[in-house]
Amino acid sequence: MGTSSPLPPTPNRAGAIAALVDPQRRDLYRLATERAVSRDDAADTLGIPRSTAALNLDRLVDAGLLTVSYVRRSGRTGPGAGRPAKLYRATAAEVAATIPERHYELVGDLLAAAAEQADETGMPVREALAAEAFAAGAAIGAGAQSLEDALAVCGYAPRDPRSGGAASTDLVLENCPFHALAGRHTALICGANLELVRGLAAATDDERTPVLSPAVGRCCVEIRTSAP
Repeated sequence: MGTSSPLPPTPNRAGAIAALVDPQRRDLYRLATERAVSRDDAADTLGIPRSTAALNLDRLVDAGLLTVSYVRRSGRTGPGAGRPAKLYRATAAEVAATIPERHYELVGDLLAAAAEQADETGMPVREALAAEAFAAGAAIGAGAQSLEDALAVCGYAPRDPRSGGAASTDLVLENCPFHALAGRHTALICGANLELVRGLAAATDDERTPVLSPAVGRCCVEIRTSAP
């Protein structure tokens, strides 16, 4: 029995990552971490149309990254006081940064969702993890312009190696976002890595094929024009 979509909390995590793929949304999110902003404030600060600011701010709200409040900036109340301004502010949820980039919170969500799925359905945990990882990749990829963009926002650091003579490989992934866990639980985490990247490729309509190709110092997955 397969799973058609990730179990909570995976959709929230995937949605948050996908929402930050777009550079304008990242700029709006950073702005909202500094202060509460209205649509007009955001548009003026970033030099973008108000309609664009509104659309992207609401997308960040849907992803759980911003909260909304309504304030009458004039300080008046009652009839004639005018409509309250809709203000956006970053939530208290942490957005961690690591160098090299790691996303242990994402793989933690995937493992927890897989355990729940296995407990509820009797599906083997590895199969449940594969399904959850693919679904999360598809959710993240749906918000990206290309496979390269989706890989980058997940921390894979994709690179075209063809200048080095690797004729069949379109992309190598220089970074593993789950590095420490992959070292301790290689088969399990590398399998999840592969399914996550397959989901990214499927959602971005990319015809290249993610394959397992372990190598020291980088991710176990490569992106090839055709599988070996």
